[in-house]
Amino acid sequence: MLETTAPDLDVPVLIVGGGPVGLTARALLDRWNVPTLLVERYPELSPFPRSRLINVRSMEVFRQLGVAAEITARAFPREYGRIRFSDGMTTPDYATAAMEGVNAPIAESPALGVVTSQDRLEPILVAAADSELRFGHELVDLVVSDSSVLATVLDRAGDATYQVRAGYVVAADGANSSIRQLLGIGTTGPGALSENVTIVFDADLSPWWGDRPAGAYATAGGAFVPVYPEGTWAFVAPGGDGPTEWRDVVVRALGTTDVEVQVLRVQEWTTMAQVADRFADGRVLLAGDAAHAIPPAGGMGMNIGIGDVHNLCWKLAGVVQGWAGPGLLDTYDVERRPVARRTLEQATENAQLMWQVVLRRREQLDAGLPADGQLPWSERYFAQLGQVLGVAYESAAVRPDGSAPPSADPATEYVPVARPGHRMPHLWLPDGSSTLDRLGPWFTLFAAEPAAVDGPWPVHVEPLPAEHLDACGIGVQGAVLVRPDGHVAARWSEGPADVEGVLAGITDDAARSSAAGGGR
Repeated sequence: MLETTAPDLDVPVLIVGGGPVGLTARALLDRWNVPTLLVERYPELSPFPRSRLINVRSMEVFRQLGVAAEITARAFPREYGRIRFSDGMTTPDYATAAMEGVNAPIAESPALGVVTSQDRLEPILVAAADSELRFGHELVDLVVSDSSVLATVLDRAGDATYQVRAGYVVAADGANSSIRQLLGIGTTGPGALSENVTIVFDADLSPWWGDRPAGAYATAGGAFVPVYPEGTWAFVAPGGDGPTEWRDVVVRALGTTDVEVQVLRVQEWTTMAQVADRFADGRVLLAGDAAHAIPPAGGMGMNIGIGDVHNLCWKLAGVVQGWAGPGLLDTYDVERRPVARRTLEQATENAQLMWQVVLRRREQLDAGLPADGQLPWSERYFAQLGQVLGVAYESAAVRPDGSAPPSADPATEYVPVARPGHRMPHLWLPDGSSTLDRLGPWFTLFAAEPAAVDGPWPVHVEPLPAEHLDACGIGVQGAVLVRPDGHVAARWSEGPADVEGVLAGITDDAARSSAAGGGR
């Protein structure tokens, strides 16, 4: 299709998909004063709980956006940050595991993850930005040129199409992304793993769970999850059996008829496991499930999508506002696709570990043996701080300093370090705020003896107390330059710090380079 007429709308960034990832991208770009239009094919936000866990890193992002307190207020208390295993909802636990960074505060972050429902999160994200949202509007075609993207959008209610010309498109349109398919981008991974059903219901289960708080109760037949602190439940189980009486399914799984169950809604869905072969095609960038579909075990799917747009949006802002070259966006795929591959491996491992628990218990039941309470992961399931906080990037948007990475299990162990490519460590400052609270829509230069930075780049200079110099690996005349996404761009153990030179290199050299590297 050729562009023969003027488009109906012009916008710097078009976001496709109104789930948590697309809405977070909209809020982040709003902070950068980058105008956006978000279109979502469904007429309203999803009424299903879906994603359940917001990890500590995502809460750090929401802390920056100013919505973390509201999310926490509407979430479950932190004692719900665990999973429990039992033969049925009405029987005692035979095992339990806490979710690290959710069940209790951790020294490595000023934030705390929460257990909440996606349908509670999304309205908060909608209110976090003022840019336009159009529900019931579906992207049906797009043409990518060197200078723009021409998108054809269908107004599903009016059955009419219109055209939007965008500088860039963020495709956050789900695991079955139509944009990914239109661009011919393939995927790598197992693909469809299982068919599932989520049954949302009302029932008073307090006699069995009131003194056993958890974000999920895993049984042999499926998992029960509390949806809201004030009530409502969901039962997630294997599906694909065709029409059935959903109330009977729930009652059988509960193991008792001494409770009134009212089914509210049902959703059948497929567990997908795949990573896109590339996260960008010219001016179109994939994020969230469109870029990687992660099995739900461990609660990493939505969170890695939020990490995607946290990485992407500052780069988009730099290009749109002119202080960075367009090739800076090449580092998005270089940095985030390796993270997606590793996360897919971790989620698959989590699913296998959970299945081992169920199989072991079934064998014990068949043999008439009591539960032994042993877990196959030695308290390491949900001990994911290495995966959550320890992501490190290697790309043209990072200037290495020759230091060695910390020696730690990259999945389960996190070692705070201000090494280039790593997340800036959380350190408490004299006013009671965190070093992470000093980050925002700008680069941040931490130094004991800060000096002004000249140039077109947005930079804030922050004094670093002397007691934190060792933790950051610098001396009195050293400095740490942190990117807007919280990852260290460069570090000087001693002065002088060539901050302007590094910023020029990151935003200009990266613009001309697709240097090999990645994230882990």
